[in-house]
Amino acid sequence: MSYDSYVHRARPGAPGAPILFVFHGTGGDENQFFEFGGRLLAGATVISPRGDISEHGAARFFRRKAEGVYDCEDLARATGRMSEFVAANRERYGSSTVLGLGFSNGANILANIMIEKPGLFEAGVLMHPLIPFKPGDRKAEAKAQVLITAGQQDPISSIQQTDELADYFRRQGDTVTLEWHGGGHEIRPNEIEAAKKFFAPYGA
Repeated sequence: MSYDSYVHRARPGAPGAPILFVFHGTGGDENQFFEFGGRLLAGATVISPRGDISEHGAARFFRRKAEGVYDCEDLARATGRMSEFVAANRERYGSSTVLGLGFSNGANILANIMIEKPGLFEAGVLMHPLIPFKPGDRKAEAKAQVLITAGQQDPISSIQQTDELADYFRRQGDTVTLEWHGGGHEIRPNEIEAAKKFFAPYGA
């Protein structure tokens, strides 16, 4: 799979610097988190792909059958395709470390890559993720740093589902941090601050 297999924006960083992939939510595009990613890690290469699925005109990374009901066949397709895109860009830019940040549908594709392709991402920020199934334990021994941010009143992903995802990553040996706010499915300032703190060790 080629480094340009997805429509995307790219900002090359310093040679050997980390590469940060940012994944938009449903209805977003490659612009949604591109500048934000650049501010989080000033010296990093930033890649922001656009989802290749349209749901009534809204871009997504994989299909769903209904709210919270995923087309698992298409999720597997998307996970494989995006993993190849990430690996190709890591090689193209000669990046030392692969990092990810995603919101909502973008958090879900990032989470599933971290589940199915352990070792590809060293660290990931999952903002309001929803994994409505029980993932199998990893077969490969690869550890990651994970930050999950969520709303306690989120109508899409419940506290229980968020806690279950955090517990899954912990069982795989990952280091997991949870950051909550009292609202719903929106990003609040404390999540942004948590992401900045999370990525600070990877900065130049």
